[in-house]
Amino acid sequence: MKSEFLHIIQSRGFFHQATDLEALDTLMSTQSTTGYIGFDMTADSLHVGSLVQIMMLRWLQKTGHRPIILLGGGTSKVGDPSFKDTARQLLDDVAIQTNMNGIGKSFAPFVDMNHAIMLNNDAWLGSLNYLEFLRDYGRHFSINRMLSFDSVRLRLEREQNLSFLEFNYMILQAYDFLELFKRYDCVLQMGGSDQWGNIVNGVELTRRFVSKHVYGLTSPLITTSSGQKMGKTASGAVWLNADRVSPYDYWQYWRNTEDADVGHYLRLFTEIPLDEIARLEVLEGAEINEAKKILADHATALAHGPDCLFHIHNTVAQLFEHQSGSLDSLPIFELSMADIEEGLMLIDLLVRAGLTNSKGEARRLIQGHGIRVDDQPIYDEATRITPDLVHEGCLKLSAGKKRHILVKVDVVFEVH
Repeated sequence: MKSEFLHIIQSRGFFHQATDLEALDTLMSTQSTTGYIGFDMTADSLHVGSLVQIMMLRWLQKTGHRPIILLGGGTSKVGDPSFKDTARQLLDDVAIQTNMNGIGKSFAPFVDMNHAIMLNNDAWLGSLNYLEFLRDYGRHFSINRMLSFDSVRLRLEREQNLSFLEFNYMILQAYDFLELFKRYDCVLQMGGSDQWGNIVNGVELTRRFVSKHVYGLTSPLITTSSGQKMGKTASGAVWLNADRVSPYDYWQYWRNTEDADVGHYLRLFTEIPLDEIARLEVLEGAEINEAKKILADHATALAHGPDCLFHIHNTVAQLFEHQSGSLDSLPIFELSMADIEEGLMLIDLLVRAGLTNSKGEARRLIQGHGIRVDDQPIYDEATRITPDLVHEGCLKLSAGKKRHILVKVDVVFEVH
């Protein structure tokens, strides 16, 4: 590739397919271009599964181009059916706005928002006149073509219902591309490979409606080497926002990467030079753990800032290497004063805080001396957490050797 952006995208593993790649490469090697990725408002934070797209926006900006972050305030009212077995739950305006407020925070660590554009597609979709839209734009879409895209075809082949509401999603996404071209001279839409059909529709609509050539580019869907969907753990999604997943837990997610995925993830989720990655990915045995720590450090610094690494390293040293350190980055579970005023059963707290899956498991761990409060083993399953146990507004709970959590209470209790 002649253009720096496409060279990086290909060499680091982001590239899957594109429309007219040679023409796009020529354009991006000769002038600054504007490209966008859309994100629907299905939660109040993005998770690691969206990180490939966010890193593509980051590289787009770092190589001299202008990124548009399109928040799907309008399309989220319909729901993207791409490769879904059932329709997404419909969200009302309040839920969409709440999610938009949270998701908007996910981008700031990765993209310079002073030189990027963040938009809500409800600005133009919300005011569409249905009859005029059908007349002016519906004639440019072929039902036969739309049915041929894998995202639709596979659902129909499985005889799973696809509502007319969902079928309209790809038309609305295509219209987004046309609007962004007219308003911001946006010539590139990017997304995961599951968005290929939707992106192609936008490319073709823009060409037919305004006789301009625009482009689409997709990235591969990322799974772990064992075949699991990336960004999912036993405890749930790995969210990007710190109020959903702490920087410490985020670091631990990357630290626990499977050996075979280390090199791939270093290319995608860090900016470490490729020659250094080539050295790290061939390490074996205990040495591969050092490569995992480097991955965790760089990925976490991108998402949460480098300052958090000091606390994370101290916590890891204390919990796993038996050195002194800080508890500041332990996962936090919050309680109110009212929760413990009368004494809260420890076994109830262990379940509520997620350290054990059931009261039975909590009792068995206590009987086996596996539960500790502030590093002191608990032997009585009738133990209650009361204000006099809480020092400086918090206490540390441990289940076994590797599960720890910091319980914070909203009032500081002084012990006399």
